[in-house]
Amino acid sequence: MRLSFTSGLAFTLLASSVTLVVDASAQGCPSDCLTTKGVPYVNSTDAQYANLSAPFNLRLPYKPVVIVLPTTPQHVSDAVVCASESGIKVASRSGGHSYAAFGLGGQNGSMVIDVRNFQDFSIDSNQVAKVGGGMRLGTMAQKLFNEGTRALPHGTCSGIGIGGHATHGGYGYSSRLWGLTLDHIIAMDAVLPNGTYITTSMTSYPEIFYALRGAAEFFGVVLNFYFQTEPAPSDVVWFTYTIPGLNESVEKATSAFIHLQDFARNSSVVDENLSFGTYVDRGVFLVRGIYTGTLASFDPIVTEMLRGLPSPSQNTTESIAWLDALTILDGTSLNPPVNEHDNFFAKSVTVPEISPLTEDAVTNYFTYLINEGANPDTGSWFSICNLYGGPGSQINTKTIDFAAYSDRDALWVFQHYSSEPANVSFPATAFNFVQGMNTALEQDMPNTTFGAYLNYIDPSLTPAEAHEEYYGSTLYAKLLALKEVVDPGNIFWNPQAIGA
Repeated sequence: MRLSFTSGLAFTLLASSVTLVVDASAQGCPSDCLTTKGVPYVNSTDAQYANLSAPFNLRLPYKPVVIVLPTTPQHVSDAVVCASESGIKVASRSGGHSYAAFGLGGQNGSMVIDVRNFQDFSIDSNQVAKVGGGMRLGTMAQKLFNEGTRALPHGTCSGIGIGGHATHGGYGYSSRLWGLTLDHIIAMDAVLPNGTYITTSMTSYPEIFYALRGAAEFFGVVLNFYFQTEPAPSDVVWFTYTIPGLNESVEKATSAFIHLQDFARNSSVVDENLSFGTYVDRGVFLVRGIYTGTLASFDPIVTEMLRGLPSPSQNTTESIAWLDALTILDGTSLNPPVNEHDNFFAKSVTVPEISPLTEDAVTNYFTYLINEGANPDTGSWFSICNLYGGPGSQINTKTIDFAAYSDRDALWVFQHYSSEPANVSFPATAFNFVQGMNTALEQDMPNTTFGAYLNYIDPSLTPAEAHEEYYGSTLYAKLLALKEVVDPGNIFWNPQAIGA
């Protein structure tokens, strides 16, 4: 049957694939249904439950009613049907690093489908990599290089699962050169809200393929990704510069950032081979990144980058092998750590390329960071700002016509983060400080439409705020229309779900 809806998209499914037989006796009792169908799971009475339900963000300890640990697509299909019959919501989880604990459902009482057992990996003759939906970034990076001297753009934290990372963008230091992780997806194997298992691509279930790339958790459980890979560089230039005095002087910090912003937009020195950003906390102001090229070709670029700034107190510029660069960026190794946790709150800001930050906005921002951030009650905080746009950026060559991902016009993306020790109740002062970091950056530019980055998901946003900041009204309308067709019962859900 063919179903049409207001966005102009169309979705086709065979009638025979959408039939659900609901067993009324199983409603409210997913364990019975899962047991009958032979689906592996744990619930709160099992010894594994405490470990499997522990959130990355310890501030948000939600408790699922059941955690499914499938090993086959049929297990996933059966689990989704059981959730539907039982009237409970479904959350899929890959690495489990959701800032908002949405991999646990974002509430108590959801069914979690944890795809950690899907670890398939292969590279075909067209350099397309099949990557299981439960694989971690570090494992994937090593396999890509070791088995094919290939690479993908992706984030720096090796323990993050590919599932949420890739389907919500997937920025990395090679993204200005290659685009986002999401941009390299050419197909996915996924289970839909009705339990149907499909392979989706530009030509097979294209509407689903569109929605999964940006809003996957509301439309399907991705079990395998197929990525068009890139040839791994033999070497890249890694650089990091500690600029003294900037975290103590509003005037100096503002002048430095405005210079870096002008530099980032200067096509005579910047192209897609350069990726960099800033890191600021109470004690340090860093400029760091990578350059895909030689030290000799990087020399005039770094000369202009640092022009007029205080001489770095620490200066690292070296040509290193690709995997060594990924290891340095991770900070530890590419062997994914298990059971990572932090006690934190984070927000993000995307700054549009057509509206670079004004001097007044930057002054207000550093005034806030330096003055308010000196208070120890604001927690252990940092601000990371990465260049997304600028000359040659491959992130911004696509639009929302390509995928359900809206941050295609950003110049900068900021991450604001504060954490506390695991055994400390997260204080309101730290929470409010992070909220204030966003406000300080945005308030002097009232006519600018700022956004937010999906992989830094912010649970403090209302559904309406989240829909606007992460998708925008045009894209959200498309997704809502598709959601009403594909998942009318809102089985795949979290507090900021499409349609919430």
